Amino acid sequence: MLVLLLACASFVVAGPVTGAHAAARRPVVFVHGYTGSASNWVTAQSVFRAAGYSSSELFAYEYNSYGSNVTNAQGLATFVSRVKAQTGASKVDIVNHSMGGLVSLWYLKQLGGTANVAHLASLAGANHGTTAAGACLIFVTCQQMYPGSLFIATLSAGDETPGSVVYRTWYSPCDGVILPYTSTVLSGATNTYVACENHLTYLTDTSILSQVRAFVSS
Repeated sequence: MLVLLLACASFVVAGPVTGAHAAARRPVVFVHGYTGSASNWVTAQSVFRAAGYSSSELFAYEYNSYGSNVTNAQGLATFVSRVKAQTGASKVDIVNHSMGGLVSLWYLKQLGGTANVAHLASLAGANHGTTAAGACLIFVTCQQMYPGSLFIATLSAGDETPGSVVYRTWYSPCDGVILPYTSTVLSGATNTYVACENHLTYLTDTSILSQVRAFVSS
């Protein structure tokens, strides 16, 4: 449903990291969607590098698309800790796509991640679920991603944008995968309406990715 290659339960660094150093700016952690991988962020990384980011400031987290997003969020917590240790940064920025929104929000809301994150950018995030997940309910992640699930109810309860994190989303009626498309919208975030954007083309639209880059580097 969401992207190009099957995901593995592993950590991927988008560019070499040669040990701890004082980061010139906050590192960026990219979190892919259902069936995605680090390769989804090639264009985004290029946009960030064109604006002065180095490869050692750009990281892509990979997770198991078919297990549990609770486990995936725990893996993200470990990954962010590693990024902070390797870069010397006190906080990171997170950019997510689709089901990566659920992984990121669980980390922030349930695992204390707000202390480690400055900005959260959600591209077509499945933040309140999607009925498209009904096509893959054999997998735990899709069960969690379906509207009305306990997972979604837990995430939606209380403050949807907790902590000092600055939140922004991008959503479009042409999405086709996040159904309803307004599922991405978070109360308390800057929610950016995109007139017509396909679910997958968020990953290659350099105009939107430039907006994301400007947002997280602010």
